Amino acid sequence: MSDLGTRLRAAGRRLTPQRQQVLDAVERLGHATPEQIVDTVSTKGDAPMALSTVYRSLEALQELGLVSHTHVDHRVPSYHLTTHATHIHVVCRQCGSVDEAPVEVAEEFVARLDGSLGFQADVTHAAIHGLCRTCRKQS
Repeated sequence: MSDLGTRLRAAGRRLTPQRQQVLDAVERLGHATPEQIVDTVSTKGDAPMALSTVYRSLEALQELGLVSHTHVDHRVPSYHLTTHATHIHVVCRQCGSVDEAPVEVAEEFVARLDGSLGFQADVTHAAIHGLCRTCRKQS
């Protein structure tokens, strides 16, 4: 991320302290909602950051290809570094747990979509909903 300032300037943007704080928070948390980023920045001792600032920073970082997001539920997106986008989110409908599965588990599915529809799927943004092992055992 050392060339972040250069990449932002090339895109007509600046490396503000807020953007750096947002990027650092996403990196620390792994998966983060904008609200979690606000909380993380605040608990780190930095000045409180407005949620609108976090969203604008995430938008700039996403345009540069540094962060990406996934909708793991029907609420706000969860952001992560693009270098961390090598998995599929699996979300339990019952307990709400979120786990990760390697992208390779979807290779056959992706190949079928390509073969039958000519559609090239990007499953790194996918969230699959179902029941986790624990909740299945309880049912």
